[in-house]
Amino acid sequence: MGDEESIDLLSLNELKNVVQKVVTEIHKVIVGMDDAIEALIIALLTEGHVLMEGVPGLAKTYLAKYFARTLNLSFSRIQITSDLLPSDITGSLVYDRATGQFVFRKGPIFANIVLADEINRGPPRTQSALLEVMQERQVTVEGVSYEVPRPFMVIATQNPIELEGTFPLPEAQLDRFLVRVIVTHPERDQEIEVLKMKQLSGEEPDLRPVVEEELVLRGITAISSIRVDDSIMEYIVDIVRKTRQMPEVYLGASTRAEVALMYAAKAKAAISGCPYVTPDHVKSVAPLVLNHRVILRSRRKGPFTSWSEFELIRRTLEEVDVPI
Repeated sequence: MGDEESIDLLSLNELKNVVQKVVTEIHKVIVGMDDAIEALIIALLTEGHVLMEGVPGLAKTYLAKYFARTLNLSFSRIQITSDLLPSDITGSLVYDRATGQFVFRKGPIFANIVLADEINRGPPRTQSALLEVMQERQVTVEGVSYEVPRPFMVIATQNPIELEGTFPLPEAQLDRFLVRVIVTHPERDQEIEVLKMKQLSGEEPDLRPVVEEELVLRGITAISSIRVDDSIMEYIVDIVRKTRQMPEVYLGASTRAEVALMYAAKAKAAISGCPYVTPDHVKSVAPLVLNHRVILRSRRKGPFTSWSEFELIRRTLEEVDVPI
């Protein structure tokens, strides 16, 4: 796939080891959820955002909180409700009696990892304000811009079952999320392990940071060194274009999806210790990156509530020629 001498292999090996440490530490408090944990790591390294979908009680909030704690990053949780205002998320100007001036008081969006719990319960105006910060990575008030900290990642959750009183995210806003993860009920032995874990450590387990912020930023920089051969780029484009041609699809994935798929594949290669992207890396992340970016004809008037999108992406991968 090209000359590997220009790649800092030691840096990639270090990144791979760090990721393994993070996963091991998280599994001290989270049972299973391997796909969700890897999706969070990939999104963090590519400075993307994650949409986690699942019924209540599956530890989505716990995972986000302990993910941030393991990385020693600041964490903020925003409980999205129908009466939440954009300023409740971004912050607002308040009057300072001491100085006689208005000063900007930062909202909960100013954290490294932000959990937007039940994002589909927020009104469209509030959703738009959150997604604007996700895209621009800054808040602008009265012509003054305030940058959010780096690294910065939003983890949004939504319940696919309760639809009353919710505001489903439009397609253009769904496209802002790098990946969408479906969280399902664990296996029987995993649920037993959860009970044993809770009996020993309760609701606040002893979880220690295994990474510092500086190392996370180095990991983000390391992703840029991952090589993507022209044949792999063509493969990515062919996959996305194929989604637009499937008869079951009302709306296929966009060009932004191709960029997201390339970035995610680079991160997958990096955490695997590989200095270049292979077709297997692309195949591994494609279902996570593309499932929320296609609209099936059967879903045109309904929510994303089943595995149909994932099945379609997997069938798409089977029908696209793999580069040699």
